[in-house]
Amino acid sequence: MEDVIPPAEDAGELAATLKLAVGRIARKLRQAHAVGDTTLSEVSVLARLERDGPDSPGALAELERVRPQAMATTLAALEQRGLVSRQPDPSDRRRVVMTVTDAGRTVIRDRRSESVQGLANAIEAEFTPAERHELVTALSLIERLAERL
Repeated sequence: MEDVIPPAEDAGELAATLKLAVGRIARKLRQAHAVGDTTLSEVSVLARLERDGPDSPGALAELERVRPQAMATTLAALEQRGLVSRQPDPSDRRRVVMTVTDAGRTVIRDRRSESVQGLANAIEAEFTPAERHELVTALSLIERLAERL
């Protein structure tokens, strides 16, 4: 099946095509992980805590754009598996903050390595050096787009 690339000036068609392509990549990366593995939501929270440091459940829910109840469920699952820990907020002992544990960092590193290796294999097998250069250019644009959403 040949993909149809929309004209660059048609932002709506371009957006729809980009959404489908990114969705397919994300779905294939998710499917590469074993059943019962860490969910995409859990990995996102772990990565955020690793990158940005400890944060409250409410702030994490807002940053991840999910309801507080959904975040509570995600954090409970992570905490039960020892991937995050709950500690009193140093600035307000009535609140709690979540922190990624060493086991959580290992999960992130292993999952990232697996996904990155899969992508690297596909890029190496399917793309010429010139096409890889085009991907580099496209990545900066995609990153900029991601920041605007």
